[in-house]
Amino acid sequence: MQKHAVIVAGGSGTRLGGGLPKQFQPLCGRPMLWWALNAFADEDNETVIHLVLPEAYIPLWKELESSLPESDRIPLMVHSGGATRTESVVSALSSIASDENILIAVHDAARPVVDKSMIERGWETAGMYGAAVPVVPVTDSLRCLQENGGSVVADRSRYVAVQTPQVFRANLLKDAYKKIDEGNFTDDASVVEFSGTVPYLYEGRHDNIKVTNPGDMEIAAILLQRLKSSQKR
Repeated sequence: MQKHAVIVAGGSGTRLGGGLPKQFQPLCGRPMLWWALNAFADEDNETVIHLVLPEAYIPLWKELESSLPESDRIPLMVHSGGATRTESVVSALSSIASDENILIAVHDAARPVVDKSMIERGWETAGMYGAAVPVVPVTDSLRCLQENGGSVVADRSRYVAVQTPQVFRANLLKDAYKKIDEGNFTDDASVVEFSGTVPYLYEGRHDNIKVTNPGDMEIAAILLQRLKSSQKR
């Protein structure tokens, strides 16, 4: 099957601080978004990679990319993102054929510690079931907020935390996006499920963190160093 990876880096990243949107901030010597691109290229260099960016920041990415060593410049297609995540994903999907023999992985650039084994599981699971979503068990205790301002204990064994990459057959994902008129869905699995297909869950990784708040960048750097060390063994 032909594989396409859509790396969504369209957000402003204001919660992280530091001036620049988080996807462009340095992480272990590279712009943060580079690590997700590299993970997919490293897993299979024939995967077609699509990078979705805010239009105003495309020149910045070009500048950052040109400053990378030649060996670290990853072939890819750049797309202008929209006002919402949904619009950003659709922007990239427009250049991919609607074919059941094409797989599309959608991954958040804010998850730079994704590894090859997890990417492989995503491709394999979507190839078998059509729609694949990585999840990890919830380890914190949970409470459900009530309308009266109170809260009640929730059974955490019934919940999982959702990650990316989420992987789909191209025809299924593109058809799902055509069926929604509006709305800002938080992930692609929600769009696919809204259209009538329940995604199959596959094993994610607890260290596949989403860089969101101050301090997350330092944690991601430690995890990346650990991942790189394990891959050299």
